[in-house]
Formats: sequence, C-alpha cells, structure tokens
Amino acid sequence: MKIRPRNFVTEIPAAAAQPAKEHFAAKLVFETDCWDVHATQGLEERGFVLLDVRSPEAFAGGHLPGATNIPRGALTEGRLADYPLDTIFVTYCAGPHCNGSTRAALRLAELGRPVKEMIGGTTGWVDEGFSLVTD
Repeated sequence: MKIRPRNFVTEIPAAAAQPAKEHFAAKLVFETDCWDVHATQGLEERGFVLLDVRSPEAFAGGHLPGATNIPRGALTEGRLADYPLDTIFVTYCAGPHCNGSTRAALRLAELGRPVKEMIGGTTGWVDEGFSLVTD
C-alpha cells in the first residue's frame, strides 16, 4: 500500500469567491507594498507621508527616498501636530523580521490618524531592486 503524503495546500478548502474578495479587499485597506510606494516617486503629490519608524542611526544608514524619520516611540500628538488630521501615513521598518512598522501603525491609529503599513520594509525594498538613499 502506497502512502500518499498530505497536501497542506488543499487539505483546507479555498474560500468561496465572495468571502475571498472581501478578505483581500480589506487587507489592502491596511497595507501597501514596495512596488506601489515606488510607483509614487514620480508623482508631484504622493498623497501620503512615508514614515520610517526606525532609529535615527538606521535611517541615516539608508532609507527610502522621500521618507520622514519619526521613530515609533516618538509618535505623539505633538510630533504630528504639523500634519493635517486627514494625512495618510505609510509606515515601514527594517523588514519582515521587524514589527516596528506594525507597532507604529497601531500608534497612529490610536492617535486617530489614517495609516497603512508598507509590507517588506527596507529589506523588501532592496529585494525588489530599489535603492536606499542616505541624503
């Protein structure tokens, strides 16, 4: 008797189309990716503030073009006072192994600010072939 290996992909059925549509649409409300952020570089108005939430030292070592550095621990109402309340923030950190951008996004949401997280962080950015800058 031949033993068939388990198929972990199909063992749990895929969602029906409508719940899948709702799930993936909702996911995109909360996150963006490196390609989408990169595609905004040539725009006159990006429509969001790209927020590097790593330490100033990490930021100085290389960051995404056009990013503003506010470490996640420094995200306060006072620090954000110059930004209109409807400003969309896009947070990023070092990469998939770092949850700093998630923590920063949570903090911004707690402060009542619209926010998305850029998945991949600087690691994803470089993996996609994009360059970091050091100003």
